[in-house]
Amino acid sequence: MERARRTRSVLAALAAALLAVPGITALSSAARAADADVATNGGFESGLTGWTCTAGTTVNSPVHSGSSALQATPSGSDNARCSQTVTVQPNAQYTLSGYVRGSYVYLGATGTGTTDVSAWTQSAPDWQKLSTTFRTGAATTKVTIHTHGWYGTGAYQADDITLVGPGGSGTGQPPAAPADLRTTSVTSSSVGLSWSAVTGATGYAVYRDGAKVQTVTGTSATVSGLAASTAYSFQVTALNDAGESAKSATVTATTTAGPGGGTSDLPPHALVGYLHASFANGAGYTRLADVPDSWDVIDLAFGEPTSVTSGDIRFRRCPVTECPNVESDAEFKAAVKAKQAAGKKVLISIGGQNGQVQLTTTAARDTFVSSVSDIIDTYGLDGLDIDFEGHSLSLNPNDTDFKNPTTPVIVNLISALKTLKAKYGAKFVLTMAPETFFVQNGYQYYGTGKWGGQDPRCGAYLPVIHALRDDLTLLHVQDYNSGPIMGLDNQYHSMGGADFHIAMTDMLLTGFPVAGDQNNVFPPLRPDQVAIGMPASTNAGNGHVSPAEVTKTLDCLTKKTNCGSYATHGTWPALRGLMTWSVNWDRYANWEFQKTFDAYFG
Repeated sequence: MERARRTRSVLAALAAALLAVPGITALSSAARAADADVATNGGFESGLTGWTCTAGTTVNSPVHSGSSALQATPSGSDNARCSQTVTVQPNAQYTLSGYVRGSYVYLGATGTGTTDVSAWTQSAPDWQKLSTTFRTGAATTKVTIHTHGWYGTGAYQADDITLVGPGGSGTGQPPAAPADLRTTSVTSSSVGLSWSAVTGATGYAVYRDGAKVQTVTGTSATVSGLAASTAYSFQVTALNDAGESAKSATVTATTTAGPGGGTSDLPPHALVGYLHASFANGAGYTRLADVPDSWDVIDLAFGEPTSVTSGDIRFRRCPVTECPNVESDAEFKAAVKAKQAAGKKVLISIGGQNGQVQLTTTAARDTFVSSVSDIIDTYGLDGLDIDFEGHSLSLNPNDTDFKNPTTPVIVNLISALKTLKAKYGAKFVLTMAPETFFVQNGYQYYGTGKWGGQDPRCGAYLPVIHALRDDLTLLHVQDYNSGPIMGLDNQYHSMGGADFHIAMTDMLLTGFPVAGDQNNVFPPLRPDQVAIGMPASTNAGNGHVSPAEVTKTLDCLTKKTNCGSYATHGTWPALRGLMTWSVNWDRYANWEFQKTFDAYFG
């Protein structure tokens, strides 16, 4: 008993001596008790709430704890940084830590007022803890914490990120969720919103279909860049230094119909098919007059150039030696008129797998215009389909802005198509059938990239589509013969199922940052401008899907039902329809593709 009292008195004296030493008071138990985790949503259980990411999403597996984690995928020009700004106290010590997986993963803090810090791992095949400490400067009240990967090295995961230290001055509870969210205006491309003010809020975040799209200081906002005839859902949160509120109740709005691009006399849902008009193969030759009435747009395959750079396009109908049942020119022209009288569109498709077209000069551009006009006039066609493949389109190394292209083959093609559109007027039908590599792949890569070394064809169709979006009747990307393509969920999607078609189409109807640059976004197309390209049968190309998967695709995109693992960013009942390669191969397969379309759209 006596010994215990003496021990306590010695400890008390030692504590008094320590507290008398300058600076030790900062480490007192009272100061330690004030330490807390001042990061918001470090476990990503509330999605990306509180975080700003260039290429991030949340996943349910793998996770370190809880039910969610961050997954972000760097591209060749973006390191997939996710960050949040946290309120802190000046002259205070903080410890930043978190768990990561992947190659070259970084965790750090900037704006500390002293020395910015980071921790990183070259390789973490399983969850690995990263941790670093810093002291804030004398006037520092805000610090930005972040995680990122490294350019082009693949996806990384992060979870349970904490910033432990004294809470920032004025911190308290996040504000309440906004109430009375309502729409104030709806156009073909925008929705106006307003809501009631929240006490203690310093700003508000607006969400469209679950994704944060803007922040404002007032109680109203206009969300623009939307697709016409499309349903969207909206929510709002309130912000202050302590964090972000829960989301408000959801309101939905459907944008109005937009102006047409030569689509006014197409049916609401159209079936598009390529007809082997200049050659025969294993599918056999099908006469134009024998194409069933289900087909609304018939693309004559193909017009091809006399040489790659001549711009001189010729359409040579299949010779009798190759196609014994081929019709005469007179019968063919009569069949064109008969299809048109029945409300169908017949186009000349330029290019194809073997028809490389490079309009490298203005002379080639002008020859292209005149030769294509000759084909259209000779056969009395409704317009033109651009099916440039292979090396027809690529970008020069210094051509980095899809909105202002400088590469001659791109600029000259845009000019030629605008000239043809102006020549034939509003009823001229213009369609395009690029491969995924030239369109959706632009989400990750564009041209040769910031540091060079990428395929210059990456995303090369984007400037053409963008420049002609007001003139474009239909875009039907070939969702076949494709490698894996990253969707807006930052996951790679592969051919062979509904998810691939859903993800690829969602990108066109939602829009996407080109090469991961949030300041350079490819705007969404109208749903009436988009048809989904699919092979008609297993013989027609890689990526064929069953009728059940076709139906699943259409259900998800037009009704938001029967969806798989990919979450779309909207619902598009005005989606124009389906395209297939080809009419001939569908006939060979007993019209399976046509029957699926007819059964779905009636």
